[in-house]
Amino acid sequence: MTLRQLRYVVAVDRTRHFTKAAEECGVTQPTLSSQIRKLERALGVQIFHRTRMRVRPTDIGREIVEQARIVLREASRLREWPRKADGEVAGELRLGVIPTVGPWVLPPALPALVARHPKLSLVVEELKTSELLERLRSDRLDAGLVATPSDLADLDYRPLFEEPFFGYLSPEHRLADRTRLRREDLKLADLWLLQEGHCFRDQVLDLCSDLTPPTGTPRSLSFESGNLDTLKRLVDGGGGMTLLPGLAVRGLTDEERSRVRPFEAPAPARTVCFVHGRTYLKRAAREALLEVLIHSVPSALRESPSVLREYP
Repeated sequence: MTLRQLRYVVAVDRTRHFTKAAEECGVTQPTLSSQIRKLERALGVQIFHRTRMRVRPTDIGREIVEQARIVLREASRLREWPRKADGEVAGELRLGVIPTVGPWVLPPALPALVARHPKLSLVVEELKTSELLERLRSDRLDAGLVATPSDLADLDYRPLFEEPFFGYLSPEHRLADRTRLRREDLKLADLWLLQEGHCFRDQVLDLCSDLTPPTGTPRSLSFESGNLDTLKRLVDGGGGMTLLPGLAVRGLTDEERSRVRPFEAPAPARTVCFVHGRTYLKRAAREALLEVLIHSVPSALRESPSVLREYP
């Protein structure tokens, strides 16, 4: 039994496909399949059911895969001990961020991280919340930045800050003359939304007083985007409104800022969290990143323009 074989087993379980697992591991499919068969013979059990339609672990195979993950984690910890003894933060840290958080939280933090820990390599991926959490659970990510997550029972997390929502309205919108919005004012019929799978979409829908367009006033155009800037441009060019998280308001022009409306108290908000698996693996690197985030994010909030003084 070798660590390489265990990595192949974990890769097949993750992808449920021998060819995709081989590509992920940087070997040929016959090489990967041969090594897994050798491991099965050594253990005297079948780890995977192999059919034309799909690959899935056997009952005992699931237990072997979980044990393989543990062994690989512990092996990685051994490689970290020399660095830990020297007080060095080095190696690669894989961070997942959701698209409505990363563009505003990371830019002020990353220069400080590079300056303090030049031997640490940070690999960042933008992902939807469900995929980000799944990758954390399968050890494909070391940490993540998410907003108001609901499914963290088997993960550790640290709230970083509360971020209020703001309305962004076209000048012709029915609520444009309001200085503040109320939750009950929101109607699905005139809201531009992110695509399904984005947690910010779900948070916005939870605020709507209706979930269907009013009878007799159907919306003539429906467009769902994966990008907040696209939603803002839709408002600028096509009317209607959208909601923006607080940090997304910071970079607006004066003209765009004139279209922003805060909510009456208590303003709807979300909690941005730093989340990771319950393992000591890469703990030093995670703590280094978390320290930088804690110090940079409050600074960003304190320096926000006046429209963001709604922060608690």
